[in-house]
Amino acid sequence: MRSSFIDPSTLDSFVALGDSFTEGLHDEVGPDGRHRGWADRVAEGLAVANGRVRYANLAIRGRLLDQVVAEQVPAALELKPALVSFHAGGNDILRPRVDVAGVLARYEQTVAQLRENGSQVLLFTVIGAPREADRTPRATGRLAGRFAAFNTCARRVADRYDCALADIGAEPALLDRRLWHEDRLHLTPEGHARVAAAALEALGLPASESALEWRKLLPPKVASGRIEDVLGDLRWARTFLLPWVGRRLRGVSSGDSLLPKRPQFVEITTVTD
Repeated sequence: MRSSFIDPSTLDSFVALGDSFTEGLHDEVGPDGRHRGWADRVAEGLAVANGRVRYANLAIRGRLLDQVVAEQVPAALELKPALVSFHAGGNDILRPRVDVAGVLARYEQTVAQLRENGSQVLLFTVIGAPREADRTPRATGRLAGRFAAFNTCARRVADRYDCALADIGAEPALLDRRLWHEDRLHLTPEGHARVAAAALEALGLPASESALEWRKLLPPKVASGRIEDVLGDLRWARTFLLPWVGRRLRGVSSGDSLLPKRPQFVEITTVTD
């Protein structure tokens, strides 16, 4: 993890930008009916460290990089937070036809813009496919190469622009299928908690005692049989893959009707688990 010598006491405002990863899809559902997510957990960690924090989360599931840049970045520039988390481009890379070099160039340009606006920036590498899930969309050779290119870019950009980097893509523990939702694309609540701990570490902030073990491997699991694996793949394809392909063919996204869950700053002073 790269903390970029951040003074945590200066992080009194935080804006999270991105897609479903940052929206918090498939984490616990909060009182507002929206998923909690690692970003909410980081905001709570900032509040613990500094007494309070102003927090906004503009992320919406399904957003492509250019949509994040067009819809969310201007709002973040106007809010001028002490900290911005920026993670976008993963949905672009999943598309069959994508200019990877162009995506990575726009990613770097956006980070430069956020830094020039005076905000510290928190970046992430992409978590690879769970190793057992070698038939998921993320696991083909072509996609593996794209995600490797993204991670190389994120590390280089973090160094170039003096950003904090949660290098979660390099951690074997996060590849465990049990930390992923059954859709094989999003994290479980424990997965979000571990990513939050990684982010807090990258920012030089303390995490809870349990979260400090985010790199710890889960206990070995009992191997499933071949028939069970095949049936699981068929259920996954019917429940998640086919609807995803259908949305791509129709040119729609699961987030088209959604608004950001926290479009303006809210002050967090009390943290409850």
